[in-house]
Amino acid sequence: MHQQIACPAPNGEIVLSIDGIDFSQIPGQSRLFTQYQHDPLLLQKFYPNAVPSHDRIADRISEVLANHKADRQVLCDTLDEMNRKFGASEKTLEHIQLLRDDDTVAVVSGQQAGLYTGPLYTIYKALSAVRMAECLRSRGFKAVPVFWVATEDHDFEEVSKTHILGRDGADVLLSNQPKRCYDELPVGYIKLDDSIAATTSELFSALEKTEFTDELRSMIEDAWSNGAYFGDAFARLLTQILGEHGVIILCPLDSRLKSLAAPVYIKAIERSHEIVDALRVRSEELVHDGYVAQVHVAEDYFPLFWQARDGTRNALKKDSEGAFWTKDGSRRFTLEELAQIAEREPGRFSPSVVLRSVVQDYLLPTACYFGGGAEIAYFAQSSEVYRLLDRPVTPILHRQSFTVIESRQRRAMERFGIEFTDLFAGIDELLPRLVNEHLNRDTARLIADVEEKINTELNRLDQEFSKLDPTLAENLATRRRKIIYHIGALRGKFQRSQFSRDETVNRQINGLFASVLPQGHLQERSLNVLYFLNKYGPGFVDWIYRSIDLGDKGHRIIRL
Repeated sequence: MHQQIACPAPNGEIVLSIDGIDFSQIPGQSRLFTQYQHDPLLLQKFYPNAVPSHDRIADRISEVLANHKADRQVLCDTLDEMNRKFGASEKTLEHIQLLRDDDTVAVVSGQQAGLYTGPLYTIYKALSAVRMAECLRSRGFKAVPVFWVATEDHDFEEVSKTHILGRDGADVLLSNQPKRCYDELPVGYIKLDDSIAATTSELFSALEKTEFTDELRSMIEDAWSNGAYFGDAFARLLTQILGEHGVIILCPLDSRLKSLAAPVYIKAIERSHEIVDALRVRSEELVHDGYVAQVHVAEDYFPLFWQARDGTRNALKKDSEGAFWTKDGSRRFTLEELAQIAEREPGRFSPSVVLRSVVQDYLLPTACYFGGGAEIAYFAQSSEVYRLLDRPVTPILHRQSFTVIESRQRRAMERFGIEFTDLFAGIDELLPRLVNEHLNRDTARLIADVEEKINTELNRLDQEFSKLDPTLAENLATRRRKIIYHIGALRGKFQRSQFSRDETVNRQINGLFASVLPQGHLQERSLNVLYFLNKYGPGFVDWIYRSIDLGDKGHRIIRL
């Protein structure tokens, strides 16, 4: 469905032109995800509380409120202090106050704490939750948006990099690796060092100077500074970017939240054997039905990590005698000892990926969660953990998904007759059309004519050989394939030569791919929002927000 949305812009008004495509048209999507987007009710075996559309979330609010056991006052006192530290807006603080009420629910999303907020979909997740909370409030329900920062994760390699478009339109990779970043520490325990200043300088050296650059740089240097924790820097910058949308940030490393989550930890430890068995059966069911199990669950799997005194996060593995060892073999526990420690020192544990959402929805009165395709796949397995821990399964909705096509790229696509879906084939597949229609039609036509004539003459020769000696015809067939192959290779070299020689077309097409499909993936999976904020100002976030349509389950293409 085509839409046009008028939005305020620095120089007046901008009209966003929006179209959508089904995810089935995008390569690399899992079958489970595309089927879930098409009709989640057909997958209720794996998603027992699935809803057909976002407007049915309100139906389960009473169940959510009845099952929320965590102390709201402790929760909200913690969130208030946490969000004030991150520079929260008055709207966020009002939402925290609203969450104290027993009849308020949370609309939740979350993401790992990536460098400078990581990929664009971080912003899309948060704004999806904002829009859903507003949707519920418009219907008379109390609802607030919460963003769970996954600071307990310890895969620093995954969050240490981000991409922007440089002033020449090329992809620029930024990376920061402070001291101890690969010491198995949760991301939230990693401190930035003086190298972050160099990374920020590299960022702004690559970006074009605009009227928004100085303010943006000040905002980034305030959050991403020497001595700040990586997770705090992420949360502070995200808070500033989202401005007045009122998103509540939650960092699960806080000791008060750990204490609130202790009952879940204890029950997960006590029923860990059942959880592992159920997860393994669920994985087999997924595979049997033609899907892929997102999480590999071995027999020695354990649903919690051990937090050592030095801050490191260690996997726990079960041995043949039923005891549990830290990954490095330095500590051994019985199940009873783990349960006792969880009651006494819950801060010594953090949930695995299949338990994390259950902990999240125990702490928060979660009406629904907005995630990506991989998270939807996780929920197909974690629904079994909800069941075994006697928790209602939270419905997961796919976050809004966008590709932003700027005017320069839009003009290039119009000039060359390129549709968004054409890009998935790659530059090499587009070259024949570019050369044949826009660069050197005469030579391209000559190659095609020569190939046709060679084929015609080879057909004549084949007919004659077939009469004289079939072995000659067989030999010709082999040589014919080589001839056609070499002609094709010459055609490819000609096309690449013409493309590289035309600097304007080369720059436009490479710039198109770098912007719209960087590294061959959807833009939202790698590009950072800072490029757009630097070019269009803070209003860009509002443009995205206005483009959200929770009823559209496809990928939305915004043309500026």
